[in-house]
Amino acid sequence: MSKEFNSNQENKTSDHWSAYFRLGAVLGYFKRLFGKKDPNAPSNFNLKMMHGINKISIVMFLIAVIVMVTRAILRS
Repeated sequence: MSKEFNSNQENKTSDHWSAYFRLGAVLGYFKRLFGKKDPNAPSNFNLKMMHGINKISIVMFLIAVIVMVTRAILRS
């Protein structure tokens, strides 16, 4: 009985940690944001501006991360 409990507990722990690293939804968002536009999707000015600002902020964030990593590497 205790071996079954331990193996069941290990499965829950591994499922718990793997839930943090599921990136399907995030990657799907980036694919929609930077990929080919869906012709059936609703489109208006506000939506276009929102997605444009999102693209700019993501690119700026990635540039900042690259700069921070480069500085950390050069200082050590």
